[in-house]
Amino acid sequence: MAASMWKKIRSSVSRDNLYRLVFDPQLAIFSMCALLIAEIAVNILVINKIKYTEIDWKAYMQEVEGVVNGTYDYIKLRGDTGPLVYPAGFVYIYLALYYITGYGHNIRLGQYLFAGLYVLSLVVLFDIYRRTNKVPPYVFLFMCCASYRIHSIYVLRLFNDPVAMFFMYLAVNFFLRDKWGIGCLMYSLGVSIKMNLLLFSPAVLMLLMVRFGTLKTIWYLTICAAPQVVLAVPFLLENPVGYILMSFNFGRQFFYMWTVNWRLIPEELFHSKYFQSALLISHVTVLILFFLFKWRRLYPGVNFSLWMKESNTTLSPNQILLPLFTANLIGMSFSRSLHYQFYVWYFHTLHYLLWSTAQPSIVNILVLGVIELCWNTYPSTILSSSLLHMCHAVMLYGLWFSPDYTPMGKKKTTAKVN
Repeated sequence: MAASMWKKIRSSVSRDNLYRLVFDPQLAIFSMCALLIAEIAVNILVINKIKYTEIDWKAYMQEVEGVVNGTYDYIKLRGDTGPLVYPAGFVYIYLALYYITGYGHNIRLGQYLFAGLYVLSLVVLFDIYRRTNKVPPYVFLFMCCASYRIHSIYVLRLFNDPVAMFFMYLAVNFFLRDKWGIGCLMYSLGVSIKMNLLLFSPAVLMLLMVRFGTLKTIWYLTICAAPQVVLAVPFLLENPVGYILMSFNFGRQFFYMWTVNWRLIPEELFHSKYFQSALLISHVTVLILFFLFKWRRLYPGVNFSLWMKESNTTLSPNQILLPLFTANLIGMSFSRSLHYQFYVWYFHTLHYLLWSTAQPSIVNILVLGVIELCWNTYPSTILSSSLLHMCHAVMLYGLWFSPDYTPMGKKKTTAKVN
């Protein structure tokens, strides 16, 4: 009798622990460790079993080879896919890869380096997520092994987008640790590789103002600006106008054939300046609306003005992540064009954003699945583009009514994980 009762108790405890390992965000560390090990195996398998596809690697190598040969005029730096259009940080990163991979010829070594970058990125992301206590452990399976497109971007294409995002997530991690100086430095280094990180900048500016007030924010903005100048010195000395025009060209046109999000409109409208202006206005408008009616609720007692005072308290993870990741999603939603490698710009933030809404988990999983389907549809179709916009709209609607903006939600944001 006693033995039977003990067996039932032990079985119950076992089931309870198993349930918590799957659904309890506070125990997510166990699934994270298991997934990191799995990802090492998955990346090795992908590299050895799936054929590498040449898209931009050769062009990257040609562009930095121009610098090796003594060309510092950005207008003259080109590859097979066109002129060099990334800031100076890109040149230094891919110059290092140029030498490490035997002048770009040892592509397999480059793939393993990007596999290492992928795993390191997950380590940083998992550290970010464990601090939120918001996302159930089972969700990380969708973040890791379930996305073919993300693995492709990293180890089958060797794009610069994952490199820039690695620095972005490093910056976010330092922000969470209240180390804003080094966080701003990491953010600036990321922008120097690819300027898509500027989509986070409205939220970064707001967070600096909330945490440090106006005067100290000027200092942190200086930290953000300084690397851009220092890294660009050789190119600025040669042709400053050419460098600025090429590396920070906000008016650059995209090819309709590669668009993921705007296949539902005619190509003529896609290239229209009026359409692009409308997108920019919509982008700015939604940012302002979120700031005025949502983000400010995260910081009770803060008096928002041009001249703000420094806060004596550190910001909670949700007070930092929710505006940052939402600002980036808004930018993606109103982007003039999204190419397939741009998926990595927001993929790893989708899970946090979806579980910041009040939507049922099944709806969140469905949204993740449809988004993955849209980004894996090549070439994009009217249906895939339309579904992608619908998913973005569902997410923004859910975030607008996020519990974090309610009084009860605010209480949750004060919890910190050390």
